[in-house]
Amino acid sequence: MKLALIITGNDAETVWNAFRYGAYAAGQGETVTAFLLGKGVEAERIGDARFDVRAQMQRLLDGGGTIRACGTCLELRGTESAATCPVSTLADLHQMVVESDRVLTF
Repeated sequence: MKLALIITGNDAETVWNAFRYGAYAAGQGETVTAFLLGKGVEAERIGDARFDVRAQMQRLLDGGGTIRACGTCLELRGTESAATCPVSTLADLHQMVVESDRVLTF
């Protein structure tokens, strides 16, 4: 099954759980793509001792998942994409949604 995770928030626990679920699903053999939109593009910079977001992002990537980040949202924040989150567009998001069997939003 193809899963699309759309992450629009920057709450540490919510984002941590989104990536934790994505990593688990990838480990179960699912194809997982996460798309960071709006405040979600701040995911890699979330620092919280209880919720290690970056570690969960890496677990997703290590499990074969992919992470994309909205270029416009990054630009609005004066931020560039990281190696783990290549810049993407709304067209990429649309294609991801169309091709996915399930779409989850966080």
